[in-house]
Amino acid sequence: MDASERKAVIEGLLFVSGSEGMEAKQVGLILDISVEDALDLLYDLQTDFNREKRGLQIVEVAGAFQLTTRPEHVPFYERYAYEPQNSALSQAALETLAIVAYKQPITRAGIEEVRGVKSERAINTLISKQLIKGVGRAEGPGRPILFGTTKEFLEYFGLGALSELPPPPAFVPSEDLEDEEEHMLFQTPPDLFRDE
Repeated sequence: MDASERKAVIEGLLFVSGSEGMEAKQVGLILDISVEDALDLLYDLQTDFNREKRGLQIVEVAGAFQLTTRPEHVPFYERYAYEPQNSALSQAALETLAIVAYKQPITRAGIEEVRGVKSERAINTLISKQLIKGVGRAEGPGRPILFGTTKEFLEYFGLGALSELPPPPAFVPSEDLEDEEEHMLFQTPPDLFRDE
């Protein structure tokens, strides 16, 4: 594997490592190269990103390298984050939003129990789009956050109040449904969530 291939692998590793980043030692172990060679490749890749003026940069924080956005682009990211009506919601986000809207206040574990899959990414998306927020803490171990909808949720869907939500669609299970019926959850999204 030549240097350019190794740098491509490192770029992918930094991407999948997320905000934790990776230390040169980890990179060296994965690529079966010395820590010094790993550092050289990391710094070389960092220079490539800067020279090419790419949208991402490689920064070193407390000995770990990570991909981050460029500070000079922050106004654009803020515009994206604070204009929820301009970006479509994924199916997972719509499912999660429907559950929160009809069952609020509800914990992440409650959402995941209804959906049958992990929902952290969908919840984070909805929080970043200001469609849901933490509205309190549940009693019990760990006092998990309870989620509810926001004023922006009402504006997004043109509702004056939560009482204007249509009756729960057939795909939102009742408390007394059998487990097998829950597998049919969210097969057809309601008109409320379709783009116009």
